[in-house]
Amino acid sequence: MNCQPWLKALVYKCTNIDHHCLLCGASAQQRHPICMACEEELPWLNEYCMQCALPLPMAGLTCAQCSRRPPAFEQVVAPWYYSFPVDTLISRFKHNRQWPFGRLMAEMLSLDLRHRFTDGLAKPSLLLPVPLAKRRQRERGFNQAGMLARWLSKALAIDCNERWLQRTRETPAQQSLNAKARRRNLQQAFAVVDQGALHGLHVAVVDDVLTTGATAHSIATLLRGAGARRVDVYCLARTAKPGQA
Repeated sequence: MNCQPWLKALVYKCTNIDHHCLLCGASAQQRHPICMACEEELPWLNEYCMQCALPLPMAGLTCAQCSRRPPAFEQVVAPWYYSFPVDTLISRFKHNRQWPFGRLMAEMLSLDLRHRFTDGLAKPSLLLPVPLAKRRQRERGFNQAGMLARWLSKALAIDCNERWLQRTRETPAQQSLNAKARRRNLQQAFAVVDQGALHGLHVAVVDDVLTTGATAHSIATLLRGAGARRVDVYCLARTAKPGQA
């Protein structure tokens, strides 16, 4: 299923009209279709683990999990924690094909990344979206991570490749599994198509939400094994631990 013509029409409207806020309907009065009041109320992730971006009570700390078993990726960048209304916006983008919500969040993520690059965060040379299983992509009609990666690629002037990282087998949805089951579920679930192409590169893996970090760790391990010098993770939102506010 080719969703691109409709996608382009929606994105044109999203970026070339006198914006109204996508959340409350008021005049946005800024470049993106969200008003300042709604933007300030988003669940901004300000205190988090320096490596996996897990929400923490204080900034500048590393969580216990990353201290005990450091993940294969270097750093996670996520502007928000997974809470209302960001969780609803992601769901409507991913499951209801309401692409302007995805474009809005991608643009805001790109602004956050530009700021971090200015502050010293190393800029990658390649973006790799997390691939969907073929059956799931046929059912959905698109890969939300691929769309986010393309938008980020254009905004940040970083190359994006949607072919080098592939999913090799169907796996149960991660949402229904605990952390240990997620790790087992992802064993040999991904493959790098061109092993030599990644040698010495700094790459960033793009996804919508990071939950336990199992997918990001599995992919980063694979990419490092293929010769990638550094692997970061860019996503829209990071979940908290169960029971954590």
